[in-house]
Amino acid sequence: MSQLENIEAIEKRLWSAADTLRANSNYASNEYFMPVMGLVFLRHAYSRYLTVKDGIEASLPTRGGVKRKLTKEDFSKKSAIFLQPKAQFDYLVGLKDGDDRAKVIIDAMESIERDYETLRGVLPKTEYRKLSNEILGQLLRALNPDELKKVSGDVFGRIYEYFLTQFADQKAHDGGEFFTPVSLVSLIANVLEPKKGTVLDPACGSGGMFVQSARFVEKLHENPNEKLGFYGLEKNETTIDLAKMNLAVHGLVGDIKKAITYYEDPHNLYKKADFVMANPPFNVDEIDADKIKNDPRLPFGLHGVNKKGKVSNGNYVWISYFYSYLTEQGRAGFVMSSQASSAGNTEAKVREKLIGTGHVDIMIAIRSNFFYTRTVPCELWFFNKAKPKELKDKVLMIDARNIFRKVTRKIYDFSPEQLQNILSIVWLYRGEKKRFHDLVMSYISKSLDEAVKSISFAGDYETVFTKLNKELEPFLSTLPKDGKHKETVKELADCIQAYKENCRLFAKLAQEKNAWWKKKNKDGVKLTEAFKELEALAEENNKLIKEAELMYRHANRLIDVCLNEHNAKESDEWKTREIVNLKKQTEEARDNAVSQLKLARYFHHQAEWLVERFPDEKLRDVEGLVKLVDKAELKENDWSLTPGRYVGVAPEEEDPDFDFGETMRAIHSELENLNAQASGLAKKISVNLKKLGI
Repeated sequence: MSQLENIEAIEKRLWSAADTLRANSNYASNEYFMPVMGLVFLRHAYSRYLTVKDGIEASLPTRGGVKRKLTKEDFSKKSAIFLQPKAQFDYLVGLKDGDDRAKVIIDAMESIERDYETLRGVLPKTEYRKLSNEILGQLLRALNPDELKKVSGDVFGRIYEYFLTQFADQKAHDGGEFFTPVSLVSLIANVLEPKKGTVLDPACGSGGMFVQSARFVEKLHENPNEKLGFYGLEKNETTIDLAKMNLAVHGLVGDIKKAITYYEDPHNLYKKADFVMANPPFNVDEIDADKIKNDPRLPFGLHGVNKKGKVSNGNYVWISYFYSYLTEQGRAGFVMSSQASSAGNTEAKVREKLIGTGHVDIMIAIRSNFFYTRTVPCELWFFNKAKPKELKDKVLMIDARNIFRKVTRKIYDFSPEQLQNILSIVWLYRGEKKRFHDLVMSYISKSLDEAVKSISFAGDYETVFTKLNKELEPFLSTLPKDGKHKETVKELADCIQAYKENCRLFAKLAQEKNAWWKKKNKDGVKLTEAFKELEALAEENNKLIKEAELMYRHANRLIDVCLNEHNAKESDEWKTREIVNLKKQTEEARDNAVSQLKLARYFHHQAEWLVERFPDEKLRDVEGLVKLVDKAELKENDWSLTPGRYVGVAPEEEDPDFDFGETMRAIHSELENLNAQASGLAKKISVNLKKLGI
């Protein structure tokens, strides 16, 4: 299991444990929310403390043979929090049932607040009095599994974000509005590329924009606190506390102030922000027009004031504010209601003026169900005051509504690869051909690596399947040669033979193509030619997946025929225990083989998706996905900034896992079963009616 997969598994287990405790108690999500987030914060602080402590101690100066004591300054230099012994998580976990856990946790929080002014009054304290001593003990232990002591990197930062996500889904605080999905925040940060300067989020929620900006800088092997200054505005006190903890848990420093952004600008960053990032509330209709009519942050004027003196829709107030905060070279990226990009009347006039500046850079349409609190679609807007001259009167339109990964029945996000694929379009727009090329190269390399790994998994499946088939033979030999099982036996035999042959061919191709690829000069590879070379391997990969699954279905069908039509359990030749065990082993081996083969196919598909759309490694219009639109076309369309209006409709993509023949067989089999059940029920009803004399 990879480090990332391990972290994801830990996140889910920790959340499951914490949420199960809540479900088995009398606490509502909103009562449980802050105490849990506070303990996640403490656990992270302790993990970070232990990570840097040995290195700090080793570098401490000595006087008279005695090292000086550790100080909070030592830990601050390492983006860590200094913890007094009573605030260390192992101490809290070790408390006995007779101890007052709530009091000890409160003391721990207060000791941190005394040492760190930025956290003063921020950490949850009295909330722990609402949880029973038993629940607190179980929660502390749940957040301290042994596996957490073996992971590295910003694990608790991820866990903190994961818990925020889950609590947002439960609407545990502020209706879940405090949280912007990580997929969208990451996309905004990576389009903006905040390498150095002031980052402002005027509606900062739990601080996700700051965290993702920091991650971008960390990927460049730089210190975010040295390169970026974080400034936030937020109206809700509890949300501010969440944001400050979120910054601290990631080792970041920022200045977040309580303010209603419509009327206040306490950071005084008008025309001073290098980057503006935000997910503001959509379609607000209660902004007092009189209070903002002379605000310099409205460079395009105040429009849409109704008879009650209210701004009828606040979307363009936000949009104007974001633009006004930017320096002469500044960039902005924000989430906005999809209604705003084509809104008419006075809002269209604001949009026309905005487009007239030449600073509207990119528009990205996002499908519905990305948010935990809204099912509506949205759009990401990007401004760039430093656009190259040749792009000044053009806007890149990307319709990403067909790009998504299903997380749950009601929530979608982007996979890491989908996110990179969208970004690669932006790179081509900016003339960064090498980044696009390198991304495709990385996908091909991963696909070939995973294909080679698949060889052993496919072989293991063949081995265990042969054992199962052999175990069935003694009983099958007792059946009449022209029995109902005959056709299924033949289908299975043919499938096994095809699988074995394709296994050999796939292994040969995977090894050959992997060796060929390792010798290639990656910088000089022509993508279309590389794909032609890999066509045969991709085809065999797909065949092997289908045959592996079909082979297992045939075996299942044969076992069902033996049990249901030939009373196999009554025969001495039918070894139930051995067959059940082998069937289980076969299922596991099949799952492993198919998962590995699909992983190879997945990375191949990512590369193929990009190369099909941009074969010359240059930006071009792609139906249903992207179009570079000039000012004349924008004017023809009432200055609309809705991507779907320009890019057209995407052709439907084929599902590589769809097997028409097998699907029809499954439907036919289900229909036969339903007909048999219906016939049986009809007979029962008839008998019952006769008994009643009807």
